[in-house]
Amino acid sequence: MKAIVQHRYGTADVLHVAEIDRPEPREGEVLIRVRAAGVDRGVVHLVTGLPYLLRLGFGLRGPRTPVRGMDVAGVVEAVGPGVTRFRPGEEVFGICKGSFAEYATARQDRLAAKPANLSFEEAAAVPVSGTTALQGVGTLQQDQRVLVIGAGGGVGTFAVQVARAAGARVTGVCGPGKADLVRSLGAEQVVDYTRQEVEGRYDVVLDIAGNRPLSRLRRLLVPGGRLEIMGGEGGGRLTGGMHRQLGAMLLSPFVRERLHMLVSPVREDDLRRLAGLLESGQMKPVVGRTYPLDEAPDAVRYVAGNHALGKVVLTL
Repeated sequence: MKAIVQHRYGTADVLHVAEIDRPEPREGEVLIRVRAAGVDRGVVHLVTGLPYLLRLGFGLRGPRTPVRGMDVAGVVEAVGPGVTRFRPGEEVFGICKGSFAEYATARQDRLAAKPANLSFEEAAAVPVSGTTALQGVGTLQQDQRVLVIGAGGGVGTFAVQVARAAGARVTGVCGPGKADLVRSLGAEQVVDYTRQEVEGRYDVVLDIAGNRPLSRLRRLLVPGGRLEIMGGEGGGRLTGGMHRQLGAMLLSPFVRERLHMLVSPVREDDLRRLAGLLESGQMKPVVGRTYPLDEAPDAVRYVAGNHALGKVVLTL
């Protein structure tokens, strides 16, 4: 089968098309014929091997798993022993091993039925980014004020919609050219970070793609407010943007604000909840660009530029 593989860390140039063996589903796994695969910042970090801390989990000298990609939407081709939730021919979306390929395997508890009102491209935009947004937004009360920094990106577009569906009053921070989109997704106010600084106090601050210091983020919170650091770039090659997450974790016991370092494993319950929001029309994926599988390096370069609109998706 055709796949996008890498055997060393580096720029997107290390990615190339190769013919490899089709994977076989093991106990509790499903084999998926991939129709679309999402590309996010996590893919960029795995391609570059930066920050160095991530290599402790993914391979010191090179990636242990050569095929990139986690977001997937496709059709069940076969099931392994013990699979009871899916049958061949069913359309699914979720998280898998190596979605930048014609076929991929996934645990059955990391998949859900694809919403009928979504295309495969739209469904592939959801799992990683949608789950991150869902867990970051968490439980809200009616009319709470929520600030989403990075509101025009893959996670941010979902976060605005999840918060709005929960009854929050949302302010989105984004770059030029994204304001109309963010407003259409439910943000009451939109701040163009290239022209003005964020003001006010918020019950919840979701920092998805920023690089603001922790001290500045804390000043945006009401007493007892909650900060979720969900991403961000900058920092050194050792920790990258994670230096702020680590700082929040260390500082949290000593301050009134609730400072969280978000780690968002994809759960089946989250996928089902996202499917419900999508099927009801309370949320829609924003697919900014699509690329054919062979152009995966170009897709990764575009995402690495930090200005992608919504989610980037590979099509097969």
